[in-house]
Amino acid sequence: MISVFVISILVCGLNLLAPEGSALHVSSYTVTLLGKYLCLGLLALALDLVWGYCGILSLGHGALFALGGYAMGMYLMRQIGDRGVYGNPELPDFMVFLSWQELPWYWQGFDSFLFTLLMVALVPGILAFLFGWLAFRSRVTGVYLSIITQALTYALMLMFFQNDFGFGGNNGLTDFKDILGFSLQSDTTRVALLMFSALALGLGYLICRWLVNSRYGRVLMAVRDAESRTRFMGYRVEHYKLVAFMVSAVLAGIAGALYVPQVGIINPGEFSPVNSIELVIWVAVGGRGTLYGAIIGALLVNYAKTWFTGAMPDAWLFALGALFVVTTLWLPKGVVGLFSQVREKFLKPSARTREQEVADRG
Repeated sequence: MISVFVISILVCGLNLLAPEGSALHVSSYTVTLLGKYLCLGLLALALDLVWGYCGILSLGHGALFALGGYAMGMYLMRQIGDRGVYGNPELPDFMVFLSWQELPWYWQGFDSFLFTLLMVALVPGILAFLFGWLAFRSRVTGVYLSIITQALTYALMLMFFQNDFGFGGNNGLTDFKDILGFSLQSDTTRVALLMFSALALGLGYLICRWLVNSRYGRVLMAVRDAESRTRFMGYRVEHYKLVAFMVSAVLAGIAGALYVPQVGIINPGEFSPVNSIELVIWVAVGGRGTLYGAIIGALLVNYAKTWFTGAMPDAWLFALGALFVVTTLWLPKGVVGLFSQVREKFLKPSARTREQEVADRG
C-alpha cells in the first residue's frame, strides 16, 4: 500500500509541477486513469473480504458499487443548477425533458455534500443488511447465494433503465460541472480526486486487515472452512457473515462514489451482471484471501483492459476468458501466490524437509 501512495504522489507531482512539454509531465488523462484504477482496487478489496475470508461468492457487488456512484451522481447533478441545457435551477435536464414538474422526494437532500456522503455509505449498507439478513438466516449458501446476488443485480439494472424511475433511464447521470465548487475539468481537482482515492483505498485496506487479523476474522475464516462445525461450536454464523457483508458493501459504495466524478458518468450499465463477474476475475487473478492480491489483480486486469480496448477491442473478452482459465488451472493462489508456487515446486526435497522440521519446532 505504501507503494500505491508513493506512485500516486509522484504522478500528482509530475502532473502539476512538470511543464506540459517536458518528458516528465504526466497527463491529466493518466491521473484520471490511475484514480479510476484505485477505485476499482477498492471494489476488489471489498469483494475479497467476503469471498476470500468468508466464502461468500457475491456476484452482486457491481450493484453496490453503482448505488454509491448514483448517490454521488445525484449530488453532482444538483450542483449543475441553472447551467444545464434547459437552464432549470431545480430540475436536472432529463427531468425537464420528460416534463417532470418537481423534484422527487428521494432526490431531496442531495444538494448537501455531507448528506450525500451519508447516503453513499447507508444505501449500499442497508441493502446489504436486508439481503444478508434474509439470506444468511435462511442459510442460503454456495452457488444459490451467488445466483441470488446476480438476480438482484439484474433486477436493479432493469429498474434503473426505466425513465419513470427518475435516474435518467438509459443515459444515466452525466454532464457534471463541479464538486464542492471546484471544476471537475481542472488538473487540481483531478489530482485531489486521485489522492482521495488512494487515501480511501489505504484506509479500506487497513480496516479489512484489522478485521481479518482480529478474533472476529479468525471466526470468519472458520465459517469459510467449516460453517456447520463453527455453528455447532455455538457461534452465530449469520451475524459474522452479515457484518462482513455490510462492511464490504459500504466499501463498494465508497469506491463507486469516488469513481463517478473521475469518469464523468453513471448509468445502468454499471449494474450489468458482467461487471460483477469481471470483478470476481480480478480477485482470482490477483490472489483470493490476501487483500493486497485483490488490489493487484484489479490494477493488472484493468490496465490490460485499457490496452486491449485501444489496440484490439474485439479480442478483450477472449483474453479475459483465457486469463481466468489460466488462473484457475495453474494459479490457484493468483499472481501473488506465483512465487510460493515456484518455490514449492523447485525447492529441493531435502531443503524442504529441513524447513518443515524448523517450522515444526516452532
